[in-house]
Amino acid sequence: MPLRLFLSSGDLMADRRFEFARDLQLKGDLPAAADLLEQAIELAPDFTSAWFTLGEIREKLGERDKAITAFREARRIDPGDRHGASLHLMRLGDAELADMPRAYVQALFDQYAPHFEHALIDDLGYRAPSLIFKAVLAARVAAKKPALFKRAIDLGCGTGLAAAAFARQVDHFTGIDLSPGMIKEARATGLYAELEVADMIEGLRGKADAGANLIVAADAMVYLADLGAVLSEARRVLAAGGVLAFTLETHDGKGVVLGEGLRYAHGVEYVRDAIAKAGLRLVTLEPASPRNENNEPVRGLVVVAEKT
Repeated sequence: MPLRLFLSSGDLMADRRFEFARDLQLKGDLPAAADLLEQAIELAPDFTSAWFTLGEIREKLGERDKAITAFREARRIDPGDRHGASLHLMRLGDAELADMPRAYVQALFDQYAPHFEHALIDDLGYRAPSLIFKAVLAARVAAKKPALFKRAIDLGCGTGLAAAAFARQVDHFTGIDLSPGMIKEARATGLYAELEVADMIEGLRGKADAGANLIVAADAMVYLADLGAVLSEARRVLAAGGVLAFTLETHDGKGVVLGEGLRYAHGVEYVRDAIAKAGLRLVTLEPASPRNENNEPVRGLVVVAEKT
């Protein structure tokens, strides 16, 4: 994503040094950028954005210990971790794999909201909603059941692209997203009967048992390391015969890894086990690329499960 969070230090000179350092970073002069960031930190020791950017540069330079120190400082100064320093610490092997910081995801997508659809569709060839739609339609046809749903929930709804894909199949759509900026964009579509700011798990926890016939999550579960809680809540909220459909990124190994793009990739066997443990019946698990990155298709999965 081209956008990035900037938290001012409150010191004009430190902020200017940071801006110059970012220019140098973008031009590829990493040692000079690191030197300017260290100057900015001398002026403003609790400058979160400078510490975080210094960590990025040290990581690029192969200076693992210095990168860890910088990312730890960024996280210490901002415990909510709006920059996502903890993700880099996971990648560097200095922290256990865990779900993404709520404040990081919210800040990321609040910044991204006004440009979201253009960037995803035009730049990244985003196709997760259409993959889910086709997979659900195929599953319903195979089961000789109608692909019509009275009440649906769109987890991590973003600007409403999944709701647009299912608009003719759903009578009542509820959208849930952690980002107020995304909810604002989704509201403007008129596709949702209800919208709420919440993460996926807490959003589902606020829903009645057996109150939904369809739950979709297009490119949203890549921000969860452990799928167990969201799958269990989805099963509770689904009515008998209800459908859960979502996309993931994947990898060849076992379990879950944090990829270079700072999204989680889930192994196929992990997904099978998580679906079974949640008490859902796996209907579809197929390779499918939800988007491109660096002009290459991202390896992914499209999953459809059913509450029996």
